[in-house]
Amino acid sequence: MIGRKKEIAELEELYAGKRAQLVAVYGRRRVGKTHLIEQTFRSRFAFRHAGLSPADNDKQGILKAQLSHFYQSLKSFGLVGEGCPSTWLDAFYLLQRLLEEKDQGTRQVVFLDELPWMDTPRSGFIRAFEGFWNNWGAHRENLMVIVCGSANAWMLDKLINNHGGLYGRVTYEIKLSPFTLGECEEFLKESGVMISRYDIAQSHMIVGGIPFYLQYFKKGLSLVQNIDALFFEKDAKLRFEYDRLFSSVFSHPVPVRAVVEFLATKNAGYTRKEIVEKLGIHDGGTITNSLNALLASDFIVKYVPFGMSGKQEHYKLTDSFCLFYLRFVRDRQGTDEDFWTHNVKSQQIVSWRGIAFENLCFQHIRQIKSALGISGVSSRQSAWSKRGDDREGTQIDLLIDRNDNVLNMCEIKFYGDEFVVDKAYYYTMMHRQELLSNEVSKKTAIHSTLITTFGLTYNEYSGIFSKVITLEDLFI
Repeated sequence: MIGRKKEIAELEELYAGKRAQLVAVYGRRRVGKTHLIEQTFRSRFAFRHAGLSPADNDKQGILKAQLSHFYQSLKSFGLVGEGCPSTWLDAFYLLQRLLEEKDQGTRQVVFLDELPWMDTPRSGFIRAFEGFWNNWGAHRENLMVIVCGSANAWMLDKLINNHGGLYGRVTYEIKLSPFTLGECEEFLKESGVMISRYDIAQSHMIVGGIPFYLQYFKKGLSLVQNIDALFFEKDAKLRFEYDRLFSSVFSHPVPVRAVVEFLATKNAGYTRKEIVEKLGIHDGGTITNSLNALLASDFIVKYVPFGMSGKQEHYKLTDSFCLFYLRFVRDRQGTDEDFWTHNVKSQQIVSWRGIAFENLCFQHIRQIKSALGISGVSSRQSAWSKRGDDREGTQIDLLIDRNDNVLNMCEIKFYGDEFVVDKAYYYTMMHRQELLSNEVSKKTAIHSTLITTFGLTYNEYSGIFSKVITLEDLFI
């Protein structure tokens, strides 16, 4: 099991406890939720079941199919002498019967995977699950029910933040995040894929540290060969993954996709007002639901750019896979199956690396703060730009605004060698620092920080940076 040590320890501690547990595990599709639960408990399940994807079934008969599938799982775990349930109330009653018959006083683990898929329209699923837990499960000290789902908006709205009968009933929640760079390195080494940290960083900039995608990397191939195999060959493994992402995770995928594809056009993101105006939609419940669903699923983040008020919140697309797909795969012309190999040194890809590395750094703020020695200091992160008037404006890749009266002004550079500061760049940095100093309190110290791949060549101008963070720091 690569990574997930914290989550495994949490699950084992809950298992060893002496009270009923309703545990919700959620996270982006393909992040490894099911694998985590299966590898942690293996043969300790008293019952397990996974819902059927609504996208793969006739909507008219989906409830019947879900119930029939649940019944088959009940039978495979020992249920006898009962017919197929016609409602979810009957289905959960049968689960209750099964668990009572198998109960020997030890911990019973029930795993319900892809729970949101079971909640089909007018099925009464939530009411039935509520009755199962409130009237029976919550009173069984040896019962541990684990529920999973990739439809994070559903998991939050209908379960974790439920304001009805399930209010406050979830006893523990785990949000599973993509692999960090260090975990990606461990995963690829375990798979026999031997590539440099420079290339591992690029792989993260493409597939976002998603274990399911990383498993397709083949040993003996270079990074560029693997990317061609995953995205550009005739039968590329991930060629249609983008469409599957939305149809399987979001109940209304069309408006959600429209938001994602608009946000992909600007690295800094847009305000809600800009999204509504550009897409020509009503500023109401549909856009609210779309944005909340994307936030819950970790496709986007919401932040306030430095120096702006809370009313100027921006939504920024951060999912590396979506960003890569929309830039290089979706509208690609031609049938070059070695597209990445043939274009890896092109200006288009060089420019993309710079932006994608900025995104990677935002995803590894914890490692950056550790390298700065400020892990315990509260901070908020954002980009910053200022339009020019009589003088040139500026843009800063990353600001770490700390509550200890220090502001880290970070330059992010993805280079194949050490970064060199020349005279012109030195004065550019001086200008940026001067503009920024006019925006902050006099008690705030500005520390110019370089985040780059292989470090800094020291010369007469390199002193402009008080701290240098390298790719090695991001792997910690």
